[in-house]
Amino acid sequence: MTSSTAAGPLSKGRLTPGADAIAAPVRIDRRAPGEEAAAFVRHYWLPRWSIPGGGSVREAVLEYPTANVVIEAGAALLHRASRGLSGRTLTGDGWAFGAMLLPGTARQWVGGSLRSAPPAIPLNALAAPDLARVTGAVRERLADGDAEGAVAAFEDALRGLPAPDADARLVDAIVAAVESDRDLRRVEQLADRFGLGVRRLQRLVAGHIGFGPKWLIQRYRLQEAAAALREPEPPTFARLAAELGYADQAHFNREFKAVVGVTPGAYASESRRET
Repeated sequence: MTSSTAAGPLSKGRLTPGADAIAAPVRIDRRAPGEEAAAFVRHYWLPRWSIPGGGSVREAVLEYPTANVVIEAGAALLHRASRGLSGRTLTGDGWAFGAMLLPGTARQWVGGSLRSAPPAIPLNALAAPDLARVTGAVRERLADGDAEGAVAAFEDALRGLPAPDADARLVDAIVAAVESDRDLRRVEQLADRFGLGVRRLQRLVAGHIGFGPKWLIQRYRLQEAAAALREPEPPTFARLAAELGYADQAHFNREFKAVVGVTPGAYASESRRET
């Protein structure tokens, strides 16, 4: 897969081994949000694909722990974070517009806790009606190959929305801390870092993301594990388990397989075959 990289942080969620070789017909244009939109959006991802000969491309993704707005020719949805892997099979020619939201953004738009929200919500059902109104403009511009115009149309809709509240900004900070500090391995550590009780932390994170802080910490550990296993000379499984804070290699193996679907050894072997 090829990509155009914008300034700013990007998702660490892609898990498909050898993606550059497998998904060459797919291009992802990644763009940073404008100054005002940065209160809501982490980055934009705009895939465009052309799969020849009746073939298909499928990618498995361990997503960044937040919601995404996805606008396509036939749908406009807010997708909340998935517990495990998510994926989609691409065929023929197509495009999509994706806005990866900051972790604290979606709850205000959904109008309630994401813990009980469905996996995907139509944009016209959100408490942010301007988003649904601009889907036509976003589609028209992307169909014409105008990625910059599609982003501008989407950001026009964000200007009339209320700013995220203090809890939303706190969730953003909590997720950023787990992403950047690999020593945060237990929920109690995270609660202490932000001066919160464990139950308050659990309610706050689950309400904004859909899953609790234990899941959040696991998500980043497994993303880091997958990245290490794709290296030309990956660490031993025992060393990797210890570095990521697992009690032992067996615990790491079980958790990796439960989420990714294969053992660390099988994942590493597949990565080497595909590169």
